Amino acid sequence: MNLTDTGSARTRVPVAVRAILVVAGLVVVGIGGAILTAPGAFHAGNGIEYAGNSSLLSETRAAGGALLATGVLVTLGAFVRRLTFTASLIGAVVYLAYGLARLLSVAVDGLPSESLVAAAVAELILGAACGYALHRTVRGPVPPATRPPGRSVPGAVRPGRTG
Repeated sequence: MNLTDTGSARTRVPVAVRAILVVAGLVVVGIGGAILTAPGAFHAGNGIEYAGNSSLLSETRAAGGALLATGVLVTLGAFVRRLTFTASLIGAVVYLAYGLARLLSVAVDGLPSESLVAAAVAELILGAACGYALHRTVRGPVPPATRPPGRSVPGAVRPGRTG
């Protein structure tokens, strides 16, 4: 499998989409990697303490691993054209889910620390950017199925004929 697209302009990832996916992917790789490897240190700035709770640490590390894998996929989508649609979709879904869940949490639980409010804003912006990348990635309508020469679509009326 060729991991770098060097084909025609039609097969290359558009520059704006590539930039969005690289930024969105690397951000979530960094966050996921930090949560996976050092959850206590990562969350300490927000006043979250694990206090030796191995079950909570396990749940947190699992989420970190999932974010890390998501980030790798989103970043690869910037360079592998076949993954661009999937990477844009997953980036939009993950970032918007986090951002919207944080907004729900504000409504239900009250305001969290300033850094978590900033995280929500960043997640919504990156989610919207990935949504834009998804929009740019989608090609127009799906072409009709290929038919052998001389075959028409059932029920179609040929030009110049009625019925």
